[in-house]
Amino acid sequence: MLDPQGLYAWEPKGLAVVDMALAQESAGLVMLYHFDGYIDAGETGDQIVERLLGSLPHQVVARFDHDRLVDYRARRPLLTFKRDRWTEYEEPTLDVRLVQDATGAPFLLLSGPEPDVEWERFAAAVQQIVERLGVRLSVNFHGIPMGVPHTRPVGLTPHGNRAELVPGHRSPFEEAQVPGSAESLLEYRLMQAGHDVLGVAAHVPHYIARSPYPDAALTVLEAVTGATGLVLPAAAHALRTEAHRTQTEIDRQIREGDDELVALVQGLEHQYDAAAGAETRGNMLAEPVEIPSADEIGREFEKFLAEREGEG
Repeated sequence: MLDPQGLYAWEPKGLAVVDMALAQESAGLVMLYHFDGYIDAGETGDQIVERLLGSLPHQVVARFDHDRLVDYRARRPLLTFKRDRWTEYEEPTLDVRLVQDATGAPFLLLSGPEPDVEWERFAAAVQQIVERLGVRLSVNFHGIPMGVPHTRPVGLTPHGNRAELVPGHRSPFEEAQVPGSAESLLEYRLMQAGHDVLGVAAHVPHYIARSPYPDAALTVLEAVTGATGLVLPAAAHALRTEAHRTQTEIDRQIREGDDELVALVQGLEHQYDAAAGAETRGNMLAEPVEIPSADEIGREFEKFLAEREGEG
């Protein structure tokens, strides 16, 4: 493998600010990370990144070489043409930023397009950054399509070697093989190297998985703030407002939809309630509830990924 350091470059000003922050944060910094392009049902992770960068001060600490990592023909960047010339280019950026929460506490955010190539080298590069910047906990987040109704609270599956930071959530998965991602590989490699990692996956109703679902993003954000101590009220407020509007619109569309859709939601409600009731008694087998098998979970992931690629 080529030297991982060749994939990124430090921004001197941003790095100097991080070093000053580390002098005051002896325990180390939290790094949140999410990449656009993989399974992210309900645009859960994308919404969180957008709200954080839109509401909080931030500056770049390190830039990855997107020219090496992004397949432009698979995800063509947009150019704007006016009259007789090109006037704007939406250059893809994969950056580590230093962000300040509402109290001024610093944390890191790694975001941008998922690398198309050199995943192992990229994971090694991020590990170098984690160790250089004194990261004490890395946190990733996304949404996964599930057979759950939008009329019930959003479920979560915490994972990683610090899953206990999001208590009270039992994973519905025993074992499953799903298409890989740079985000998941990074989590795996960081754990192998002895670093603390937390992942938070929101369960998004499969029938709305390809549309923004703010309820999932809000639930994940609340779990992340609870686990890290970060204070992010502006992002939470924006997502809460949008979640209320989205739920109202979903309910309207279902009321005006066909009987088959109504029956689907009602069936998912009965299944959800039966599983929740059995769980409170400590026995998931006490009710005749159909829990998805590993093969069904894998197929749902592959179907969602294929639909995304088809739209692209």
